[in-house]
Amino acid sequence: MGILNVTPDSFSDGGLFVDRDAAIQHGMRLVEQGADILDVGGESTRPRAAMVSAEEEIARVVPVIEVLRKKVFVPISIDTMKPSVARAAVDAGASIINDVAANRENDEMWRLVAETGVGYVAVHMQGTPQNMQEKPHYENVVADVNQFFGERLSRLTGLGVKNEQIVLDPGIGFGKTVEHSLQLLRELRVFKQWGCPVLLGVSRKSFMGHLLGSSVNERLPAALACACWAAQCGVEMIRTHDVAETKQALRMAEALLRGV
Repeated sequence: MGILNVTPDSFSDGGLFVDRDAAIQHGMRLVEQGADILDVGGESTRPRAAMVSAEEEIARVVPVIEVLRKKVFVPISIDTMKPSVARAAVDAGASIINDVAANRENDEMWRLVAETGVGYVAVHMQGTPQNMQEKPHYENVVADVNQFFGERLSRLTGLGVKNEQIVLDPGIGFGKTVEHSLQLLRELRVFKQWGCPVLLGVSRKSFMGHLLGSSVNERLPAALACACWAAQCGVEMIRTHDVAETKQALRMAEALLRGV
């Protein structure tokens, strides 16, 4: 899953692709590099990011999705917390909703998923992007995240969403300390029990910087190590800024694990 942030303030590439044409060109480049899915986002979810209105978010993502839908032949995902943005993106051609606010109690987003039949990524997050890194606490982070997945699957299927529409993401860095993130990575196999694909987003994440003392642009080796570990644990989808490098690393890992 290649990341296309149409935002001025994302932690890694904020401002690079705010211009519609630059975003479209980058999206096409990610597909050429081997992206199987394009994940388009119009609002940063980094810690303490400023919120934007639904109207502004729609204005950022919909024109990009409309053009890319005609130019690339891979599914397009919309990375949003807002049901109105998700609906506009689906109408424009997105076929997956990547929802970092799956911890909500309001079911409007889930009813949209049931109604349209699109794919749905349920991301675990403690709190909101504005407060998620303010002393996150769990009794047992792996058990708590796994319980969250069970509860969300029950709610989603109860509303008519099919199991095959659902992808689970443990939300590395979304309301997690460095140790929480490491514990989740060590126990990724636990989340396979639900019979849904698992997605992992570790691209350039801040926990790597805290652990290794590396800046955002120095974290690719650490991200590749996590991606290869995830593949060994049975994770099916890796969300990344660095598609070509991740694709190559995963192909090598697969050859080592399963042969050529």
